[in-house]
Amino acid sequence: MHEEKASIGKSIVINGELSGSEDLTIEGRVDGKIELRDHVLTVGSNGRIKAQVSAKAIVVLGQVTGNLNATEKVDIKETGSVEGDVVAPRVAIADGSHFKGSIDMQKKDQPEKGVFSKPESKSKSETPKTDTAPVNGEFARV
Repeated sequence: MHEEKASIGKSIVINGELSGSEDLTIEGRVDGKIELRDHVLTVGSNGRIKAQVSAKAIVVLGQVTGNLNATEKVDIKETGSVEGDVVAPRVAIADGSHFKGSIDMQKKDQPEKGVFSKPESKSKSETPKTDTAPVNGEFARV
């Protein structure tokens, strides 16, 4: 079965939220928010995006200003330009492309930042801190 791919042409301008349940190619301009949770977003060479983007995979051939969040991969091609933070388990940035921002390549099975995780091992010379002792079975922060 052949799945259709949606596209937004060069002359189309969208202001606001854009979401869908199919792969999408954008050649026009989108300002706002783009959400394609289980699908691929391709920003074509004429595409100009100023948005927070969430998708399964994101391929950038045009210009993106805003944060990119992908569950599988972000691929910035030679003609692509990204100014914003990228969160994805795999990131590819081609030679000749433009990127300004940070990259977080945290894997899916790793805990999110800010979530408490137990250290794997402690050296014997460390002494336990009394201020983190459990109170009523829970840890108290001071």
